[in-house]
Amino acid sequence: MEGIVIEQLTTPLWLSFKAILVTAILFLLIGVPIAYLLSKKTLPFRWLLDTLVTLPLIFPPIAVGFFLLLLLGKHGFIGELLLKLNIEIIFSFTGIIIAAFIAGLPLMVKPLQAGIEQFPKEIKEASYLSGKSNFHTFIFVILPTIKNALIVALLISTARALGEVGITLMLGGNIIGKTDTISLAIYNAVFDGDYDLALILSGILVFISILFFIALNFFDKKTKLSK
Repeated sequence: MEGIVIEQLTTPLWLSFKAILVTAILFLLIGVPIAYLLSKKTLPFRWLLDTLVTLPLIFPPIAVGFFLLLLLGKHGFIGELLLKLNIEIIFSFTGIIIAAFIAGLPLMVKPLQAGIEQFPKEIKEASYLSGKSNFHTFIFVILPTIKNALIVALLISTARALGEVGITLMLGGNIIGKTDTISLAIYNAVFDGDYDLALILSGILVFISILFFIALNFFDKKTKLSK
């Protein structure tokens, strides 16, 4: 019995840890460039990209998950193409990653976009006049200057990804021992009437959330002091 309880604790914790680690990397690799693009007022179809990024903040997560299920499922437009390449997204770890990424992306992009837009134009123009490209200026001038804002955005988005339930439920399928993250494990424990397990898992999630809050508060203060 004790072994079963330990497994019920460690499996969703380890799955959630792997998921937020991969998702955090994706936020940096994809979220940062998107924030940069959205900071460009002259970007063609900027409104469309902005709408797609912001949508998860407006739509209920379960509805977003349902639309993604229709799109990425076996009979969906993208899912059918991926299936021909033997790539399955639904009810897999990949589905969890996509769910976490989409849920947290707006919280990664929007604050960072604001930080980029508020960056002093004089410094950017000085970099351009010295012969540096837009890419070089962004990577080596802008990002290092707003690194605290970047870290804050990453912490907020990762925390949101960790607590995601609705989209994950649709794409991951809530398969015990395979796609049940810590948030879904709490849901399952309550549904099964195992309140002791739900309490332990909730306590762990609260502790992790407090760590996120402490780190967030620390870097937020550093951001304000650097202005």
